[in-house]
Amino acid sequence: MVQILADENFPWDAVKALRKEGYKVLWVQEISPGISDEEVLQIAIEEKCVVVTFDKDFGELSFRKRLPAYCGVVLFRIVPLSSAYLVKIITEFFKSRSDWEGNFFVVEANRIRVRPMFKSGELEK
Repeated sequence: MVQILADENFPWDAVKALRKEGYKVLWVQEISPGISDEEVLQIAIEEKCVVVTFDKDFGELSFRKRLPAYCGVVLFRIVPLSSAYLVKIITEFFKSRSDWEGNFFVVEANRIRVRPMFKSGELEK
C-alpha cells in the first residue's frame, strides 16, 4: 500500500480518515511543522511517499526537483464545503486509484487530471 506524506495544510480529519482506511500517513504538522516545500519533497523522497497537498506551488516544484518514480504528488483543488465533504473526496480518490507513484494529480470536484512526472534516469527533452 502507498505511503502518504500529507503537507502541513492538509486537514487533520482527512489524515485521520486515511489512517483509518489503512494508509500509512506521515503529516508534516506532526513531524516537522513550518518546513519549506523543498524540505517536504525531500522527506517524500527519503520515505518513498506520495505527497498530498492543497498548495499549488508543488506543481512546478515537483517537476523541477525531478522526483523519483516511487514518489508522486496529489494536488487537491476543491472548495472545502465542509470537513466531511473534503474527507469524502479525498478517501474516494485513494480508493479509486492505484497509480499514484510517478504521477502528478490535480483533483477537482468533478474531474481528475493526471500527468506523468519526470522519472529518474530519463533525459530532459
